[in-house]
Amino acid sequence: MAKAQRRYGTEDVEHYDRPRRRTRPRTKDRPSYDDADLGRVITVDRGRFTLVMDDAPDVEVWAVKARPLGRKGVVVGDRVKVVGDTSGAEGALARIVEVEPRQTVLRRTADDDDPVERVVVANADQLVIVTAIADPEPRTGFIDRALVAAYEAGIDPLLCITKADLADPESLVSTYRALGVPWVVTQRGGDMSALQAELDGRTSVLLGHSGVGKSTLVNAIVPDAGREVGHVNAVTGRGRHTSTSALMLQLPDDAGWIVDTPGIRTFGLAHVEPERLIVSFPDLEEATAECPRGCTHAAEEPECGLDAAIEAGRLDPERVVSFRRLLEARSVPAYAL
Repeated sequence: MAKAQRRYGTEDVEHYDRPRRRTRPRTKDRPSYDDADLGRVITVDRGRFTLVMDDAPDVEVWAVKARPLGRKGVVVGDRVKVVGDTSGAEGALARIVEVEPRQTVLRRTADDDDPVERVVVANADQLVIVTAIADPEPRTGFIDRALVAAYEAGIDPLLCITKADLADPESLVSTYRALGVPWVVTQRGGDMSALQAELDGRTSVLLGHSGVGKSTLVNAIVPDAGREVGHVNAVTGRGRHTSTSALMLQLPDDAGWIVDTPGIRTFGLAHVEPERLIVSFPDLEEATAECPRGCTHAAEEPECGLDAAIEAGRLDPERVVSFRRLLEARSVPAYAL
């Protein structure tokens, strides 16, 4: 058989061996990015991130995630290091190269059996649980679960009751008074000064079902926010989603930050261990020192230290009942809220 003819002759450059792949020595050295600009993620949309930079808070910058970050998530509220074009000019695109350590992380899951955690927002220090006193009716199961998530994340909760012009909010307030949960009451077209006072100097995230008035509150507090306002279905009693993604806004006079989130249908707590919840209530935890091994502190537990403390007059019975309701919230299916 004739010898196969070479494709290239000696006069062709292609005749000579090309360098093999991965022959260049790899290095473990990585850029330090010490001179990178610092910014804050204010919204995320299909892999594109909108940022405001520390040195130019009035300019919005578009960015993508740098490849070295891999699958590391970047969420609203993250503090990030950015390189590239941070001018905010039309067509400009920067790169997020590092995510600063998070101070807090508010998480949820789709349901209590879902192993995938969803980060709602990073670096918030206050969770504003927004619920209407009517239209739609308040759902204490959701409020309880949101409180559990806040305590687990180390975030201060605030109960915000809207549409107080439709019904008396006292019945709902009394449910959470024993737990020491602070609250504010608002109504359509009413004074927002009490809520504004609670938001000043803080990074707050608004959480609630669709139709409870989150976007209405944001538009009242940040006049140029322009958040779309929806309505409640008269048949189902549920609101229509108007916000499709979380948006972080700066309060007037640089008084703080507020995050408007889409309406929540379910709030899973797969990431929360029920036995960790007691740590958020130091007075109750102290009483559980008398509990037998394996006590869950539920109402049906025999010889629970919480019951002994009630009998001895050291604990308010209503406070213990409220805490046990939070424990039970973990056992109610998330989709039933």
